[in-house]
Amino acid sequence: MSHPSIHLAANTLPDANAGQGVLLFLKAPIKGGVKTRLARTIGPDAALEMYRSFVLDALSMLKRAGRPVIICYTPGKAKKAVAEWLSGHDPFWPQTGTDLGERMAAAFARAFSENYGRVLLMGTDIPGLPASLIQEAFDALARHPAVIGPALDGGYYMIGFTKSGFSPGCFQGIDWSTPMVFAQTMERMRLNGVSCHILPEWRDIDDGEDLKDLMSRKEDLRLHAPLTLEFLESPRLPSASAASN
Repeated sequence: MSHPSIHLAANTLPDANAGQGVLLFLKAPIKGGVKTRLARTIGPDAALEMYRSFVLDALSMLKRAGRPVIICYTPGKAKKAVAEWLSGHDPFWPQTGTDLGERMAAAFARAFSENYGRVLLMGTDIPGLPASLIQEAFDALARHPAVIGPALDGGYYMIGFTKSGFSPGCFQGIDWSTPMVFAQTMERMRLNGVSCHILPEWRDIDDGEDLKDLMSRKEDLRLHAPLTLEFLESPRLPSASAASN
């Protein structure tokens, strides 16, 4: 479902030819350290393998979208493990900051300091996201200082800014990992005078209920997330009935 743009105070928009880039936020593939809620349903081994599939599918999708990707990883000491896993996908930046908001703001600030003009930031828990949505987001940044993709759980799966429209204040005072994240972020946008285009909603895959929904969308995955689909159809995933518990 498409959403209208929210028009707030105007900001200077970027040059049409400004450099574009995507900050891909991810965790090192450590058993027990990724998809912990999902692991309660399918176990830590399967959760880790599914997470790996999510990341690789996201990178393939972004390659089809034709935008440079910056891999922003955590923990900071995991660069070797991440670089070995995702060799050929430079550059790798450590996430820096004491909470998620500080880490995202720091990544945007670094990207804009390195001459990017329009930047998106997204996570890896959204398998099946089409490359066309990346195009829509960057097109929106030609008209608005910011763009955001709300998640069904009350958070957001993507956020982006132009260099001139970026406001670190949009990441401050947010109750991260709660259903209030999207609403609070939109309020911060309003308070900071940032006009924001809202993308279609998408569903993060965090727990067993999300997994059930994902398994109902196999045809979309066949097109946009083939490695995730391969895992869902493999004997390595515990029986589908487990996802309903």
